[in-house]
Amino acid sequence: MAIKRIAVLTSGGDAPGMNAAVRAVTRTALGRGVEVYGVRHGYNGLLTGDIEEMNLRSVSDIIHRGGTALYTARSMEFKTPEGVKKAADKCREMGIDGLVVIGGDGSFRGAQDLTRAGIPCIGLPGTIDNDINCCEQTIGYDTALNTCMEMVDKLRDTAQSHDRCSVIEVMGRHAGYLALNVGIAVGATSILVPEVPFDFERDVIARMKKTSATGKKHFIIIVAEGIGGVVELAKRIEEETGVESRATILGHVQRGGSPTVRDRVLASRMGNRAVELLLAGKSNRVVTIQSDRITDYDIEQALAMKKPFDLDLYRTAHEISI
Repeated sequence: MAIKRIAVLTSGGDAPGMNAAVRAVTRTALGRGVEVYGVRHGYNGLLTGDIEEMNLRSVSDIIHRGGTALYTARSMEFKTPEGVKKAADKCREMGIDGLVVIGGDGSFRGAQDLTRAGIPCIGLPGTIDNDINCCEQTIGYDTALNTCMEMVDKLRDTAQSHDRCSVIEVMGRHAGYLALNVGIAVGATSILVPEVPFDFERDVIARMKKTSATGKKHFIIIVAEGIGGVVELAKRIEEETGVESRATILGHVQRGGSPTVRDRVLASRMGNRAVELLLAGKSNRVVTIQSDRITDYDIEQALAMKKPFDLDLYRTAHEISI
């Protein structure tokens, strides 16, 4: 089947670089004579018909913007068989021959459902959590890393000025990639992640006491979102060490901001490949990056893959933070 008209949407949590991906999809398709439609508010836009045709100027001056110009949302209705059928019918009604979905694993499951309903879909991994198992780096991850680093650096100034311990929660859901790399970048005394069981006395208190004996008076503890409980951790630290401790949850500031060069380039490469796959008659694929090479996997295969946690990097992080 010849592809004459495609659509693009962003789904799930927003991530810096999504706009660069939308831009690449739009301009690649238009450059090859294919009409492009933008779907607003994720899969919900397919159900409500919140769709409009895009042109070259529709994506002008968005590559540097955070968030998503197409907006995003989660749709409970779309998760039902009736919702998937309704969305597929809307695509057929509008003559949409293929769909590019930018989001995380939940978004890819939706793309898989739509493909099974007869609408060819290609997924692009857009999430700051970096928890797409088939992909070394997701769109938005690098920007979030840099944002977290800058925020923690600012918190360090106050921790140092007051001889405090700053316990900081970063995002990542049940994945510790963000916490690990941020922890290394800021020289955290301890990094707590869901992938590695920890002992509070050994991995936090003992490390602080050992470091304190060398003359250090302030401390940074990085905690992954999947661990949680940073307020309680800070209280326990203060009780057991006597070091004034404060908890900070960085929250949604981590999702925002202008995407880094790396995220803009990655998103552009992935968006370009997504259109190429649709034009080649491919569907139910996820575009990924491996060893700086853009490639793709079947969605079902991608969702079944396990992403290894870098235990050696985790060891290195704690060995050099003394």
